[in-house]
Amino acid sequence: MAGQLCFCATPIGNLGDITLRVLEVLREADLIVAEDTRHTRKLLTHFDIHKPLLSCHEHNEVARVEEILQRVAAGELVAVVSDAGMPGISDPGSKLIAGAIEKQLPWTVLPGPSAVLTGLVLSGLPTEQFVFLGFPPRRKQERLAWLRDLANLPFTLVFYEAPHRISALLTDLQSVLGKRPAALVREISKQFEEVERGSLEELARLYTTKVARGEYVVVVGGAIETTTAAPSGEEAVGRVEQLVGAGRGPSEAIKEVARELGISRRVLYNRYHQSLVDESK
Repeated sequence: MAGQLCFCATPIGNLGDITLRVLEVLREADLIVAEDTRHTRKLLTHFDIHKPLLSCHEHNEVARVEEILQRVAAGELVAVVSDAGMPGISDPGSKLIAGAIEKQLPWTVLPGPSAVLTGLVLSGLPTEQFVFLGFPPRRKQERLAWLRDLANLPFTLVFYEAPHRISALLTDLQSVLGKRPAALVREISKQFEEVERGSLEELARLYTTKVARGEYVVVVGGAIETTTAAPSGEEAVGRVEQLVGAGRGPSEAIKEVARELGISRRVLYNRYHQSLVDESK
């Protein structure tokens, strides 16, 4: 009979944020799969839990998947944790999930602390629609190209970033996205939790001198959709008449104005010639 694979969210700061259900599973588990066994052992010791641990991180996840799934298939309850937050979100876990689905093994997720959601709400920026983008590329040119692809998204953007790269990221965000509201969230749920809000320009300037500490949740306002009122038929015809008066041929003027204003050339052609008929009456 198959056991179960349980992905367990663990505290991102305050140990009191762990859920009763996660503690129950950790106490009952036959095996606890951890991103860093030393880090997880401290958590387990705090709650007087003593279970076998197996490391599974970005460097060995592929090799560990088969071993872990075999134990689930043999009937064991296997709990999966990351160093903090939800496993599988910018942490190992996705390959285990894919393997469990492929082998049709029982698996579930136990909700709990999440730096993404907590940081988003603490930012004070719109939460109705957002995109979580993980860690940005480390190399500047790749990061700039990546940000350009995001520039027109109307959703709040959420990133993770390491302290030694936060200044460079803010500079690039300001360069590509311009004057947008943003927030930097760090030390979530800890004693010195901090939220810094301002424009990208203000935050980039702040971190030219401020020493960054701890990992950051970076939240940036989405692109503002601007709507330009469609030109009236009279305005479009008037523009054609200006060009014709300046020496352009009617067909050339109509083509240019239609392209400039994003309107149908055929419709503009008809309106222009109708205006000539009306003027001749």
